Amino acid sequence: MKNTRSVTVNGREYRWPQAPTVVICCDGSEPAYIEEARARNLMPALEGILSKGESHTADSVIPSFTNPNNLSIVTGRPPSVHGICGNYFFDRDSGEEVMMNDPVFLRAPTIFEAFQQAGAKVAVVTAKDKLRLLLGNKLKFDGTAICFSAEQADEASLSENGIENVLDMVAMPLPEVYSLELSELVFAAGVKLLERFQPDLMYLSTTDYIQHKFAPGADGANAFYAMMDRYLGEFDQAGAIIVLTADHGMKPKHRADGEPDVFYLQDFLDRLLGKNAARVILPITDPYVVHHGALGSFATAYLPERADLADVITRLAAEPGMHEVLARDEACARFELPPDRVGDIVVVSRDTKVIGTSADRHDLEALTEPLRSHGGITEEIVPMIVNRKLRNMPAHLRNFDAFAVGLNHLADAGA
Repeated sequence: MKNTRSVTVNGREYRWPQAPTVVICCDGSEPAYIEEARARNLMPALEGILSKGESHTADSVIPSFTNPNNLSIVTGRPPSVHGICGNYFFDRDSGEEVMMNDPVFLRAPTIFEAFQQAGAKVAVVTAKDKLRLLLGNKLKFDGTAICFSAEQADEASLSENGIENVLDMVAMPLPEVYSLELSELVFAAGVKLLERFQPDLMYLSTTDYIQHKFAPGADGANAFYAMMDRYLGEFDQAGAIIVLTADHGMKPKHRADGEPDVFYLQDFLDRLLGKNAARVILPITDPYVVHHGALGSFATAYLPERADLADVITRLAAEPGMHEVLARDEACARFELPPDRVGDIVVVSRDTKVIGTSADRHDLEALTEPLRSHGGITEEIVPMIVNRKLRNMPAHLRNFDAFAVGLNHLADAGA
């Protein structure tokens, strides 16, 4: 007999899982990565999954960065509801740039919190520790919840994470942050937790180091997707409902000579308005900038009161590579962002262009390959793959519909 219970969180109703439900956020997984790996017969498990399931595309939230999208997926709502619209924002009251990796900035409960309160067991594994506190916000580690990062798997404890001895469980050494193995530990832990912990809901979030480094079809990328395929097969064979999506896509962001194709927004505004009269915030900025140099396709800027907003927008929109230049209210309505955490203007670049602050503020020495990055509208299309047939799907599918897809839209879930 099917469980007819449901849980409501952030105004959305979710049915109780009919089987262990595993939502995977494969960071930076441009659909072309999977297409190229499949074309080389490197994902046999996925072929089996698709023979009985479905493959769709969905739109991410903009900015197409990691934190806003992961939090959208786990709350089922856009940043206008949960509040996390980037890695950084400018606090006008304090005059400081503030990193939004503390749960104090989260304005909505997660699906995990709501399901645990309703009696479910939940497991969350993320690659980088920057997401762990946000994803695990208000979980009680009382034997019914686990939340840890691969980055600090060696430090996981029962009191802080609901688990200990993670490296023994997965039989892996602690990986380097910038490695394929960091994501592999996420999958390996997920398989072990499915067997031993038997969660009702599981969320696995990888890192996009490989996608920043390698184009679709490259050997390094193919190795990643072949690795992921092995674990997809194990989840599927164990009877889990799998929903595979991504937080954003990934595009080449360099000129023909391989050099990054950068528009330096702070330098532009300095020339237009005076030195440091405006303040540019790059929401992609986080402690892990080796693979992207803090260069993405979305920026926001705070202008001085004397600035002619319309003139600034007109001049910026005329620059090559600009996709959208919008005033705050229009940008927040268009992209579903919280107005109090967005500057006076929002700038989104397109194609190969990325946005920087000033040329002398970006250390690009660590970029050993031509830049690949994200953040804009051109990186918003992501996969949505499910190992079950679906029904009554939303007309406009978003990546933050992932839990709804796996819980509410299975064709065999009944009326």
